[in-house]
Amino acid sequence: GTRLMCLSIHAILFNRGSTVSLLSLSFFHHSSAKAVTMVLTVYGFAASTCTSRVLTTVFEKDVEDYQIQKVDLATGEHKKPEFLALQPFGVIPVLKDGDLTIFESRAIARYIATKYEGQGTPLYGTTLADKAKVEQWLEVEANNYNPPISAAVFQLVFAKYLGAPPDESVVKVNLEKLGTVLDIYDAHLAKNEYLAGDFFSLADLSHIPYTHYLINVANKGELFNSRSHVKAWWDKISARPSWKKCLELAAQH
Repeated sequence: GTRLMCLSIHAILFNRGSTVSLLSLSFFHHSSAKAVTMVLTVYGFAASTCTSRVLTTVFEKDVEDYQIQKVDLATGEHKKPEFLALQPFGVIPVLKDGDLTIFESRAIARYIATKYEGQGTPLYGTTLADKAKVEQWLEVEANNYNPPISAAVFQLVFAKYLGAPPDESVVKVNLEKLGTVLDIYDAHLAKNEYLAGDFFSLADLSHIPYTHYLINVANKGELFNSRSHVKAWWDKISARPSWKKCLELAAQH
């Protein structure tokens, strides 16, 4: 399922409609030129859907002091005692911020959005009502959108890397489920520029990684192109500089 998906991502599309490249899970690091007071450490790699959700949040919030620590899935590093001490379920990503350790990508993204509330994009909006709407759509993404799209993407993109052909029956069922969800989204987005209202939020951001794979790697863009409001929404959120930066990091490493 989704956890296996997060462990098996070895390919990413760098340019829409172009080639897929295998990625080595190499270590890369960024830190600002300023004096470092506290560096966020993200354990994972940029091509992972779950890690890219976290990194896109980092970039939206203009966090300068961060580093990405490789977890070498190919050698089973995620199942070794050192990593299991951080994440007992053995999946990426993990965030360390000083003495604080957090796992689960949506929880990490929420933490970053809240900790850096005063800088970068206001991913929770500006009012309590805004935040409530963002949280509502984050729940929709996790419970209604993610299950079918992650199941379909796993079969269409990643199963082959585990030596298995895609199960077309699983693909069919889950794309039908996703279509039903997208019909609801299309009606909602006919009245709202973004999911939580008229501002880009953490809820929109959370949809980007898996949608990228479904459209740009699995070539299932018709599900989105056939729904004009969903298409307009996707075109906006996938053009965010934060997401482009995440793809650039993945391409470089």
